[in-house]
Amino acid sequence: MEMNLLDLGLTEYGPCLELQKKIRELRENELIKDTLILTEHKPVITLGCRGNDEHILAGKELLESMGIGIHSSNRGGDVTYHGPGQIVGYPIINLKKANISAKDYLDNLLEIFIQLLKNEYNINAHKENKEYTGVWIGKEKITAIGIHVKHMVTMHGFAYNVSTNMEHFKLINPCGLTDRTPVSLEMLTGKKISMTDAKKQVVEYFKKVFDATFEDITLSEVEKHV
Repeated sequence: MEMNLLDLGLTEYGPCLELQKKIRELRENELIKDTLILTEHKPVITLGCRGNDEHILAGKELLESMGIGIHSSNRGGDVTYHGPGQIVGYPIINLKKANISAKDYLDNLLEIFIQLLKNEYNINAHKENKEYTGVWIGKEKITAIGIHVKHMVTMHGFAYNVSTNMEHFKLINPCGLTDRTPVSLEMLTGKKISMTDAKKQVVEYFKKVFDATFEDITLSEVEKHV
């Protein structure tokens, strides 16, 4: 599978969501190749299709004082948090052209991090049933997964906690789960992790699991198609 790789660095959630929608439309009309967007978001709480405001535990004024926004999204799932130190990936893939079912696509996203954590850090991660989507170490979630598929073209994707401020997760009831907690790679290893190296690992294991090759693309190149 030949894909574009668009690394946006640190972004606001809202404009990045609009960019996803544009690229998804371009892919549906075959005006661009399958594309993986990588980013870190400025602090934001997002509500998915099953989002429940009651799962946001902090008041609006407190969140504003902390510089944390709230944004609705059409991804699957409930409430989650994005912030610096978390690698967020948005694969925009035409599943029909790639000959991948939606189920296999979701399983592949999970497998990226299961293989990465085992091979690079000797951490045994696993997936669970539909109620507990994501990549887990016991009852701790290290990677959240939330996807949306329209006309067999994907958007949204994964959020991998590397050096995320885990205190911010206390402001929400993540995905409405009370008996499970998020965790970061730095918490598990007890070591400072380079975000540059962690991002390279994500790209490498994405290539392996999806049998993909990447060509770097810039935002200005994407905007030429819009």
